[in-house]
Amino acid sequence: MDPIYVTGHRNPDTDSIVAAMAYAALRNALGDREYEAACLGRVSDETQIVLDRFGFKPPKLITNMYTQVRDLDFDTPPLLSAAVTVGRGWKVLQQQKHLSSVPVANEDGTLYGLLSRENVAGYNMAAINSAYLEQVPLFNVLSVLDGKVLNDAGESTDFIGGEICIALPQNRENLLFQSSNSVVLCGDQPDILKRALELNVNCVVLCQTEMPEELRNLPTKTCVITTPLDAYRAVRLLFQAAAIGNICRTEGIVCFHLNDRLDDVRERVLEFRDSCYPILDEEEKVVGMLTRYHLLRPRRKRVVLVDHNEASQSVPGLEEADILEIIDHHRLADIQTNNPIYVRNEPVGSTNTIIAGMFQDRGLMPSEKMAGMMAAAIISDTVMFKSPTCTDRDRRTAERMARIANVSLEELGRDIFSASLGNKSTEELFMSDFKEFHIAGYDLGVAQITCMDSPAMLERKDEFLAIMERLTKEKGFSMMILMLTDVLLEGTQLIYLGNDETISQAFGIQPRGNCLFLPKIMSRKKQVIPMLSALWG
Repeated sequence: MDPIYVTGHRNPDTDSIVAAMAYAALRNALGDREYEAACLGRVSDETQIVLDRFGFKPPKLITNMYTQVRDLDFDTPPLLSAAVTVGRGWKVLQQQKHLSSVPVANEDGTLYGLLSRENVAGYNMAAINSAYLEQVPLFNVLSVLDGKVLNDAGESTDFIGGEICIALPQNRENLLFQSSNSVVLCGDQPDILKRALELNVNCVVLCQTEMPEELRNLPTKTCVITTPLDAYRAVRLLFQAAAIGNICRTEGIVCFHLNDRLDDVRERVLEFRDSCYPILDEEEKVVGMLTRYHLLRPRRKRVVLVDHNEASQSVPGLEEADILEIIDHHRLADIQTNNPIYVRNEPVGSTNTIIAGMFQDRGLMPSEKMAGMMAAAIISDTVMFKSPTCTDRDRRTAERMARIANVSLEELGRDIFSASLGNKSTEELFMSDFKEFHIAGYDLGVAQITCMDSPAMLERKDEFLAIMERLTKEKGFSMMILMLTDVLLEGTQLIYLGNDETISQAFGIQPRGNCLFLPKIMSRKKQVIPMLSALWG
């Protein structure tokens, strides 16, 4: 069963990461084992502190939800070695009737070539016309003939080849084999066998008979093989002893990789029009075969969104995935779905408050470690209950989770907000909690850094503005905002790039030098974004 990814927004904060992990744990505990927590970006230092504190590893990192080759129900035929006989290769082709070719691999599993029915048919026709057997391994010959070696010369022979001759009884001597470079097939014909041994032909195949005792000690370099098959079948099967590596297609092969996007694959299939294509993994090893049929009904990736419901904040390729659920505490935005889905959106300060309620609804208590992480996430997202988004329910839920985990909320808060910010680069700080918004035709970028010493952060103002200018040019933002939210001052130092009048009207304070202090402003989603939304209509 393919996983159902539970993921928060890009540049994930602690609430986003823990919400994904907690909801996946809830669903898996109820028997839905395919749910898997994921994240869309680097785990912040604050979140890592929480994970380390309670003994969890970060969720799986995913970069997109595009439909890829790995999402197709492609075929996985046997992977043949280039040394396999043509006869065995043909049997595999007959078993894989829906495929026109099967993959041939090197010893390390990488692609050597493709074996098709046309390759086998062409080889057989050429062999019939030439009646000459190229050098093939003795083991291959014994395999196709179900044969065994009868003499010492055969035990020292590794390869067999030469002019094929069926030595039927006849009067005209010149029609029999004349050259030692021959492979002679005969029955119970001691005179023919003796002549072949004296001539030192490459090989004698005794069909449905054994070697006479009087000839076993005759000095010879000829390999003698016996087979239970008649001469007609034996001569046909001799040509099937050749290695498929000699006849398969090895050039001009179009391959696809597991991570290739389906749109790109469709374009190349239309361009080359082959009947089937090898599929390779990240190490260039063959994992399957792709046909046009597989492109008709691909499996879409499945995802549950937590802590966001805005396309610009979600995983790239979301439009190609099936969104199953949304659990969030932000404003409703622009995500569309193909089918009706379950949505739970509540006006609380943390997504983990909602998920804790879902644990309760299903009569399940989170584990001690998970409850501790959920308490830490609520503290983080409500800024120690000082954010205007914080509700009594957030506080009660955090207290309950702390009791289950037997931890102190005050101690958790100190651990979280004492995370070292000074050792981070300006770029890392800025992008650690950055979100994009689209409001009434305006494109807005808002970053938030929660700290306990905003004056120290302001010393990097020029560096922050340089980053904001670059991103504005790259993404065409109408405005860029950086919130330095100070837990101790219970307010935000706001650095912005954009129209001064817009900032003045939105917050009722005249800015100076692209900066202003907003007392009691702690929340991006409940205070900053709503003010700009009201201004822009």
